Amino acid sequence: MAVRSRPVLITGCSTGIGRATALRLVRSGLTVVATARREDAIADLREEGCTTLALDVTDEQSMRGAVERIEAEHGAVGALVNNAGYSLSGAIETLPMDELRRQFETNVLGLVRMTQLVLPGMRRAGWGRIINVGSMGGRFTFPGGGAYHATKYAVEALSDALRFEVAGFGVRVVLIEPGFIRTEFAATASAVPPAPAPYTSFNEGVARTTLQTYASGPISLLGGDPDAVARAVERAIRRRSPAARMLVTPSAGLLVGVRRVLPDRLWDAFVGTSFERPGA
Repeated sequence: MAVRSRPVLITGCSTGIGRATALRLVRSGLTVVATARREDAIADLREEGCTTLALDVTDEQSMRGAVERIEAEHGAVGALVNNAGYSLSGAIETLPMDELRRQFETNVLGLVRMTQLVLPGMRRAGWGRIINVGSMGGRFTFPGGGAYHATKYAVEALSDALRFEVAGFGVRVVLIEPGFIRTEFAATASAVPPAPAPYTSFNEGVARTTLQTYASGPISLLGGDPDAVARAVERAIRRRSPAARMLVTPSAGLLVGVRRVLPDRLWDAFVGTSFERPGA
């Protein structure tokens, strides 16, 4: 396929979904540029055949330098996989503002800036893919996850607008919406900082519920491994007309469906079976 000569740039490849995606794509014959904040964290991906670069999605010089290097060697980025991200958990009243800003810088603004940097080359080439790794959490919100969910709602809106704006240039935008994926993400999401009253018990409960949900609870059986997302990314790149949205894992389909049919009060009651209500 012609796409084989067009490099795929992936952010956040040190663990989980990014690493699995880089491995799947390079093994399938695609040219892959795997990136992470520290290049030594992805040295093994170089041995697999990936080009590796240091790239921090919160640093303008780092982002610009990576894209300029790829364009100098290949002419344009063929596909951008905006994967870098993490979850900040805890009751909203307890979140430090600098941590909240960092959450949006990483999950939203970095995604936007990377997209801005690769689009001119894609437009010149008349072909491209922007693949945003969102979340089923862009369709509903769990208590204690308001900051993370807000970033994923933002990715939904940005992807919808961008899809219309760039289609005429031959660029397709695909939003991947994973459900529960067994990665290091759960450990990060469950690292809820201690909180003063009246949120002490609530934040502790958010940490417990997050770990149980991903690792041992009944719903974890409806989750998946990082390669499930990697397969969706590969379809988004290779298909001539990929779907605008791809839900990944049965947990995503189930919970998005439940949220769609439940009114707000019943949804609150539903999540109340897993999360305690502060002040109650």
